[in-house]
Amino acid sequence: MDALCPSPPGPSRPERNYERMGERTGTTFFQTLIHLLKGNIGTGLLGLPLAVKNAGLVLGPISLLVMGIIAVHCMRLLVKCSHHLSEKMNRPSLSYGEAVQYGIENVSWLRRHSHWGKRIVDLFLIITQLGFCCVYFVFLSDNVKQVVEAANTTTFSCALNFTNQTNVFVPSFDSRLYMLCFLPFIVLLVFTPNLKYLAPLSLVANLAMSASLVLIYFYSLTHITYPINLPKVGRAKDYPLFFGTAIFAFEGIGVVLPLENKMQRPQRFTLVLFLGMGIVTFLYISLGTIGYMCFGDSIGGSITLNLPNCWTYQAVKLLYCFGIFITFALQFYVPAEILIPPLTARVEQRWERPVDLLMRTALVIITCALAVLIPELDLVISLVGSVSSSFLALIFPPLLQLAVFHNDGLSPLVSIKNLVISVVGFIGFLAGTYIAIEQIIARNVQKHIEATASYMVQ
Repeated sequence: MDALCPSPPGPSRPERNYERMGERTGTTFFQTLIHLLKGNIGTGLLGLPLAVKNAGLVLGPISLLVMGIIAVHCMRLLVKCSHHLSEKMNRPSLSYGEAVQYGIENVSWLRRHSHWGKRIVDLFLIITQLGFCCVYFVFLSDNVKQVVEAANTTTFSCALNFTNQTNVFVPSFDSRLYMLCFLPFIVLLVFTPNLKYLAPLSLVANLAMSASLVLIYFYSLTHITYPINLPKVGRAKDYPLFFGTAIFAFEGIGVVLPLENKMQRPQRFTLVLFLGMGIVTFLYISLGTIGYMCFGDSIGGSITLNLPNCWTYQAVKLLYCFGIFITFALQFYVPAEILIPPLTARVEQRWERPVDLLMRTALVIITCALAVLIPELDLVISLVGSVSSSFLALIFPPLLQLAVFHNDGLSPLVSIKNLVISVVGFIGFLAGTYIAIEQIIARNVQKHIEATASYMVQ
């Protein structure tokens, strides 16, 4: 998230070398690890059981492992290129967009257009972060709607529910109306002038989400039924949906450079990266596999939607919803810091605050409107992952290395490897986007047919 840690102007070389060795006020190894985990664990994790279903019980975990290795490799490439360019440009640190811009400057025939590098990265960061916010609207509405509908029959004994599925007993209004109910509260949330005011709530949210994950793991592990007769390999046409969901979950590359830039001892960031992403990959593979084994073909867009309607697991949904609600402000901070300052700089000082609040409100309304138009949690996750996360996580870093080191004698194998990763990412972008849009249209048509049939019966 470039906007969180903008790069300062370049100091003299002794000052730069000092900063590259870290500052006393920087984050520690453990703090950086926690931030890296938080930047990668969110709603994408809860959607991975459905992703494993789309790929198959064997192919899914193997694909997640391969994608995790490639994602970590691309993160490492980005850090390596940033170090090389910061030394070349005499800068203490670089953001993702600046690294791409200076990397393009290293190619003579692209130098005139280098400023577009930063703009394109910022555009995809905006799309990705606002996409996360759209997913949060859908996640909140689906889970709260389910809790409300099952409230009258929710019990204190989870042993009384043998369905492995939350049942609907009191149908309420459409999930899109729940999104509109959340809208004013989220608008007030993003009015927070400084993220430090949300720090206590963010800590509580992290604890709530962690406790929820522990309970989700416990339930899934204790309710797997044997023998397991699930397809080992999914249908080919569903695999692009797996790709979109998986790359959505792994798209934490935006936080890599800001975290590395703010470490007390940035030379230890590689260890943080490998340790943190190793933990993340293990969580992704384990929950995706266990969740699919537990719920099978009935798995929902989020595993929370499959939990039984006893108060323990209804509380899990509400706790995770609270964590996602607070996280909305953190995800929203990035596009707000990219889009709003250039606009407020063009108005008089007395109008800066009203314009800032107006733009924040407009951006939240846009994300809510998009969520209302596509109220399908699994397809929204897959679409956001395919459209923007594939570029930031898979396509740009290998191409950046080719641009930065093309005069330094890159071996043919490295060049081929980078091109293969970028091509795979681009194919995933095309296929995932197409299938997600096709499925969105198909579901909307099906809902329209069902609504028309129901109206005619009445």
